Amino acid sequence: MTKKIHQTDMAPAALGPYSQAVSVGNLLFISGQLPIDPTTGKMVEGDIATRTHQVLANMRAIAEAAGANLDQVVKTTIFLTDLGDFQAMNSAYATHFPAAPPARSTVQVAALPLGSNIEIEAILSL
Repeated sequence: MTKKIHQTDMAPAALGPYSQAVSVGNLLFISGQLPIDPTTGKMVEGDIATRTHQVLANMRAIAEAAGANLDQVVKTTIFLTDLGDFQAMNSAYATHFPAAPPARSTVQVAALPLGSNIEIEAILSL
């Protein structure tokens, strides 16, 4: 199977030596997304819900650049620095997956890049 790299200016550039997304076969792997506004390159201000919406907007842009959409997400992993944010994050997240939400894991971590309090990665079926 051939590996294909996917990139878009409609989502933040990778912060290191990795791709925004990679597809192989019928799977698309979207790297962990932070709540960075791609037009400014800066972390969005606001509560966890605002940041969750930004992360998922970035993820949507990457999926679309690869010819997919969020309906094709089969698994996400959410990293939070405070599980106390779970309920508010969950409410915002649910608006992006109103029907047949993907499988998911949510874990609390000690820290995330750029001091973010949330990061989400995803696997999509193409």
